[in-house]
Amino acid sequence: MRPLSHPAREDISLTAVLYALSDTYRLEIVRQLASRGELNCSALDIPAAKSTLSHHFKVLRESGLIYSRSEGREHYNSLRRDDLDARFPGLLAAVIQSSEPAFTPALLTEKPSAQG
Repeated sequence: MRPLSHPAREDISLTAVLYALSDTYRLEIVRQLASRGELNCSALDIPAAKSTLSHHFKVLRESGLIYSRSEGREHYNSLRRDDLDARFPGLLAAVIQSSEPAFTPALLTEKPSAQG
């Protein structure tokens, strides 16, 4: 397994962070990590395929929003709060405070209606 790349604190750009936060799935991942702390990928309540989640974790990691570490076959993710607060004071707190859960329990169990 190749090592995961993370940008250095000084290389985290506002453009990359805002782009990463512009997606509903990625915003929800950040929200859950903020409220629940470090989590492995399967502990998140996100209704998406594993390959889709892998893509979103990569975008979050490469933008500098999260730190991912491997332990055996598991990947654990955490927010890079200190780095983000140093680069963009108050941004992460404002985003988390203003965001609502994107996927409520009803949405997780609801089946799409067949419309013709």
